[in-house]
Amino acid sequence: MKEYLIYSLTFLASGNIYCLIELMYRSRTHYSMFFCAGLSVIILLYIYQNNKSINPIVFALIASAVITLLELTFGIVFNIFLDEKVWDYSRTPLNFLGQICVPFSLIWFLFGLIIYYIFKKTALS
Repeated sequence: MKEYLIYSLTFLASGNIYCLIELMYRSRTHYSMFFCAGLSVIILLYIYQNNKSINPIVFALIASAVITLLELTFGIVFNIFLDEKVWDYSRTPLNFLGQICVPFSLIWFLFGLIIYYIFKKTALS
């Protein structure tokens, strides 16, 4: 029961925090971003909890890959199939289908480092 509560609260907190960051940065967000962010962080929490001795750089690389793949999945569903126009990286260098791009994958790498140290310093470890 405790693990279910930790994952649920982590999902809710992560989704809300990411949406607040988007609101501050872009002045808008989309409900899909709540789910994408929440899902990303609970996947990373699961990876961390099962590999607590993981190197922070390796964890950040995994985080970047996980988030980028989820971003691509959500982008294909919400931006391409549903035409919601949540984001568009088509003018960003090194993009794929306008849904993911190398610059944001690098941001997700940095985010992975931050998340690693948050997990390491909290009761989530």
